[in-house]
Amino acid sequence: MEIKIYNSLSNKIEPFIPLKKGEVSMYVCGPTVYNYPHIGNMRPVVVFDVLRKFLTYVGYKVTYVSNFTDVDDKIIKEAKKENKTEKELTEFYIQEFKKATRAIGSDIPSITPKVTEYINKIISYVDNLVKIGAAYVIDGDVYFRVNKIKDYGSLSGINIDDLIVGARIEENSQKESPLDFALWKKTSEGINWPSPWGNGRPGWHTECCVMIDTIFPEHYIDIHGGGYDLKFPHHENEIAQSEATHGNKIAKYWIHNAFINFGNEKMSKSLGNVVYAKDMIEKYGGPVTRLVILSAHYRQPVNFTEETVNAAIQEVNKMSMAIKQIALKLQSNDVNLSEGKPTYIECFLSSLADDLNTANALSEMYEVIKKGNQLVRSKEVDLVDLNNILKTLEDMFSILGLDIKYVKMTENDKKLYQKYLESRENKNFEQSDILRQELIDLGIM
Repeated sequence: MEIKIYNSLSNKIEPFIPLKKGEVSMYVCGPTVYNYPHIGNMRPVVVFDVLRKFLTYVGYKVTYVSNFTDVDDKIIKEAKKENKTEKELTEFYIQEFKKATRAIGSDIPSITPKVTEYINKIISYVDNLVKIGAAYVIDGDVYFRVNKIKDYGSLSGINIDDLIVGARIEENSQKESPLDFALWKKTSEGINWPSPWGNGRPGWHTECCVMIDTIFPEHYIDIHGGGYDLKFPHHENEIAQSEATHGNKIAKYWIHNAFINFGNEKMSKSLGNVVYAKDMIEKYGGPVTRLVILSAHYRQPVNFTEETVNAAIQEVNKMSMAIKQIALKLQSNDVNLSEGKPTYIECFLSSLADDLNTANALSEMYEVIKKGNQLVRSKEVDLVDLNNILKTLEDMFSILGLDIKYVKMTENDKKLYQKYLESRENKNFEQSDILRQELIDLGIM
């Protein structure tokens, strides 16, 4: 199967050919942890989780890294406000982020590094940039020389001359150029560390470079991802540092997801101005929230409106009902569910192979659900075919991260179901209603 992906670096769809056969290295910029994650934080969490699950399903060994920025001015400010240490604050919100990640159906990445664990390596990395002339020191601050990079702006398409013209140059700025960015900030406020240039803390753009360098010894990875808003200046500045240090652009493929919008005032008002992921998931459930995100291609905006949420609620209900009915039909006929094969999954996988087109993949999944429902209702059911449909749906739900399951029936469950069928056949409706409710409570019907 040929996999194609849109590469933000080339601005075109390219065949996906990993650097190492059978392996994929992927790094996605994670959150700055000073508050509960908002729903916008969940888009890359969902998009890159599906990419990882899809690549794993088709046979790749994926190392997926996503960091936590646990040192930042916002963290220091919030820690003071809450009367906590920076570590107490960040540890709490890291766990909250992981909780929201699981609740929306995503797996925790293979490695989740924290900036504070890499300070010594960050200092060494910055020191090297100074020594090779790509950075300079002014009164304890260290800045990167953007003019050392010939093709600065290659990822975002931003023109340096236009940036200089539009730059707001601070009075008495000591920087050589308004485009130069901080690698190390001199400070004695909040959490800080000693360095060759005095006490301070790292600049945001250096953190990811150092983590990638440390975790992936080749200093070059297959995929670097994140939200579209990180393209400039964050990812552009990462590339600049890597070009100066290693002569490469960090990653072969750069992937960026679009934003999440709220389509009407009523929706925003019911959830508040800042929509926290935990509130959204608590109100609508993980599968519904995730399905809204998956319903749009990752490079297109996602609109959370009453209409899109209600449509997702209906679809999740249909999925749940379909897989339960199929499993009930098979188990009541003593079919061995482990013998099912994902016979109808190729078109679904092809959609995901086409630049992770989850919208088309969902359409393929709905077709399989429709086929399963038709088989369940038919008088003479091909149980082997139905079992294959069940396995297909299980695999589809798993790849998309939709936590929709059925109950594996015990012998007592099967007897209870037979009693229900007999009561209904004998028109003992009072008894059949009681038994039906028991089966519903068990999650079988």
